[in-house]
Amino acid sequence: MQTVKIYTTGTCPYCIQAKQLLKQRGVTELDEIRVDMVPGERQKMMDITGRRTVPQIFIGETHVGGCDDLMALDGRGGLMPLLNS
Repeated sequence: MQTVKIYTTGTCPYCIQAKQLLKQRGVTELDEIRVDMVPGERQKMMDITGRRTVPQIFIGETHVGGCDDLMALDGRGGLMPLLNS
């Protein structure tokens, strides 16, 4: 299974929803980066993705996007193949 990296904050409901979906799809380990606790990580995330909002999700080297993007990917059947590639 691919490595999943997710930029989050502690109180973001979309972050929680995204992590729950990933867990339901069999992801047991997340590389979670808390942008609200680690100075400079939000700026690093913004530099990489061009986005300010969390979550920002990477599966392997692929930037999936946010929670809505993850849900849409799953809805069209693309999440599991990406996780297992």
